[in-house]
Amino acid sequence: MDPLSDALITAGADTFVMFASSRDADMRYITRFVTSDPFVCFKNGKENETIIVSQMEAVRAARESPATVMTRAQAGLPEILKTETDPLKATARMIAGQAGKTILVPPHFPVALAQALEEHCTVVVDSGTVLAMRAKKTGSEIRTMKRVQEITQTAMGHAITLIRNAKVKKGILYHDNKPLTSEQVRYAMHCVLLEHGCSAVDTIVSCGKDTAIPHMTGSGPLHADEPIIIDLFPVEDESGHYADMTRTVVKGEPSDEIREMYETLRDAKRLAISRTRAGVSGADLYQGVVDYFRDHGYHSDTRGFVHNLGHGVGLQVHEMPTVGPAGKALETGNVITIEPGLYYPEIGGVRLEDIGAVTKSGFTNFTKFSEDLVL
Repeated sequence: MDPLSDALITAGADTFVMFASSRDADMRYITRFVTSDPFVCFKNGKENETIIVSQMEAVRAARESPATVMTRAQAGLPEILKTETDPLKATARMIAGQAGKTILVPPHFPVALAQALEEHCTVVVDSGTVLAMRAKKTGSEIRTMKRVQEITQTAMGHAITLIRNAKVKKGILYHDNKPLTSEQVRYAMHCVLLEHGCSAVDTIVSCGKDTAIPHMTGSGPLHADEPIIIDLFPVEDESGHYADMTRTVVKGEPSDEIREMYETLRDAKRLAISRTRAGVSGADLYQGVVDYFRDHGYHSDTRGFVHNLGHGVGLQVHEMPTVGPAGKALETGNVITIEPGLYYPEIGGVRLEDIGAVTKSGFTNFTKFSEDLVL
């Protein structure tokens, strides 16, 4: 029996219901239908999923989605609107007409719609069944994510080449006789991604002391002899799947502190990867890196190693499973990152990040990219 049917039995519910656009990763995962407008998806027992869309979208939905397609007219919405002028309450009545007396909804279901539904049926909140389903990737998904990672590495390589080939004038990197900026490097990577059917937002190209702030996106001229963190996490437009990788580089001569931090960081990443396999918990992997850093004189509190060791990646760049203090046992088919980092405001920061699939015997690393610090 499939997990959603099991969840219905456990909850004592008649129907599982979602209401969202395909920007919601659970909705895209279940329906494989891509649209910016919210629509209804429901599942009764062992039956296949059914989606309710506008008449305008019905033909396209039938082509793209494995679900049964129903129009809003077929679901009775026009008739409901003759007596119920509130669109939210009308939608609730439409859903209730298909769903039975007790419905199961995902944790992120719209609150106002749930309240409107409670006038017609009992609403039970699911614990995250679809999220757990998404955490275990199929062979097809893994092949897709490998492809997206290859594209990501191509874009990263373009950025590294720009920095490597830059000229140094008074401590500033120059390209084409102009200061080379975080914005230029980011734009160059995004152009490469677009050429390959991918896109990215919030890409990090930070430099100097800004690298001590893990998610500082960076701005302005890049400096010689300072750490530059590049963190790129694009999505493939067609499949909706993400990749994720980070590299730290220095054009010139890094300080002794940065060099020592980086060597320790690189070894910590390799240690974590060597211990990754199905059955090992994300918490244990994280603690192993915490212990390794501590043994080499680095903190794991408000300075030093200040975040999880990694996270799941798929239709969201951050999804289950967790590779941190709350991490449970990893399973074959999980796609995760391993990304230790060290951050000290007075020195700067360093981070490395690979992505790969958990297997019964280890970790299939999708990332085949240089870890050289000095360019």
